[in-house]
Amino acid sequence: MTITTRTFAIAGALASALAAQATAALAETKMEKCFGVALAGKNDCAAGAGTTCAGTSKVDYQGNAWTLVPEGTCVTMELPPAMDGTTRMGALEAQDRDLPQG
Repeated sequence: MTITTRTFAIAGALASALAAQATAALAETKMEKCFGVALAGKNDCAAGAGTTCAGTSKVDYQGNAWTLVPEGTCVTMELPPAMDGTTRMGALEAQDRDLPQG
């Protein structure tokens, strides 16, 4: 085995080990349900009466639709202000805001 071949083999093994470690770290990230942060049709589940689950939210930032986010980030998510100028944030429980009309 030449020095170049050995160097590439070692570099490949190191790259594989680093990639496996990064994948394991992502898999260990705990997730939590965050209500009111999904765009219309992009929720993971729960979107109120008359919906089936994922992808069924009707309006952006619908308060009763949730999406999974990394644990600890939900309540710090700042969203665009509501039409009336009020501040919106992610929530750990369903909200009575930005619900579809009708």
